[in-house]
Amino acid sequence: MDTLTKQQRSRCMGRIKSKNTLPEVVVRKILTQLGIKYRLHVKKLPGTPDIVISRIKTIFFINGCFWHQHEGCKRQSIPKTNLNYWVPKLEKNISRQKESIETLEKAGWKVVIIWECEIKNYSIIYSKIRSLIL
Repeated sequence: MDTLTKQQRSRCMGRIKSKNTLPEVVVRKILTQLGIKYRLHVKKLPGTPDIVISRIKTIFFINGCFWHQHEGCKRQSIPKTNLNYWVPKLEKNISRQKESIETLEKAGWKVVIIWECEIKNYSIIYSKIRSLIL
């Protein structure tokens, strides 16, 4: 059972950002430290990737564990109320991103997915990005 009223829940959900999230800012900071130039939220590409590095044809999607249902992550849970809304919504997010990734890979882009929960350990994510880029 939800402990918040519908108005309170709506206000909370409405405040969730899709751009400039903490995980995205951390990845951008690492890329800047590595001297990599990038573009943000390129709408001309399928899925509007969070970060695009045109020089090496690499795209980053920084996924929220809840919104993209990261398997094995504790943040993956589906809300227990309003299942008729949440199940199709989350499944649609996943399928839409899979289609975007397939299209991008066919076009020759390298696609990197970074999960929200991976950002906790800065040194590991720094090493991962560095090995992918350099």
